[in-house]
Amino acid sequence: MSNHPFSEESSVVAAEASSEALFGKRVSIEQVEEGHDLAPKFDAAGLIPCVTTDFASGEVLMVAVMNREALAKTIETGEAHYWSRSRQQLWHKGATSGLVQKVVEMRIDDDQDCVWLRVEIAGGASCHVGYRSCFYRKVPVGAERARHTALEFTEHEKTFDPKAVYGDAPNPTQL
Repeated sequence: MSNHPFSEESSVVAAEASSEALFGKRVSIEQVEEGHDLAPKFDAAGLIPCVTTDFASGEVLMVAVMNREALAKTIETGEAHYWSRSRQQLWHKGATSGLVQKVVEMRIDDDQDCVWLRVEIAGGASCHVGYRSCFYRKVPVGAERARHTALEFTEHEKTFDPKAVYGDAPNPTQL
């Protein structure tokens, strides 16, 4: 490990120390479900799912994951940070596009293994494809599915032009 104060290793150590101060230990079911300590349960890969909705409308904007550092940075800054699985790095939502998600409220579910962010979005969009929500298509189910199988667009216009915003940056969607 490097001793340089701005090395990648030292920033990881600092993030871990910061998250240790923010997150309590999981000591009992009662403490996790009924207590006042934030004691998140990260999966084997060190991730926790996060559902993000628009604060005013309640619309689901996106689902992502956070690692300890992303959750700690979100709490500390009041802006959404996630772990990008496609880029394998911390992702400050809106740092490139300007579509920063300001966290108005953060909730944790009953067993503390899922986060819910209620956000206000600068620019009104959260999807890298250019739509307001990442959930811009509807899947036909039940009787509707018997009539057709094509995905139906629920948003008909993009909020922004991804080419103009991201330029030649690699698309995070993986095949």
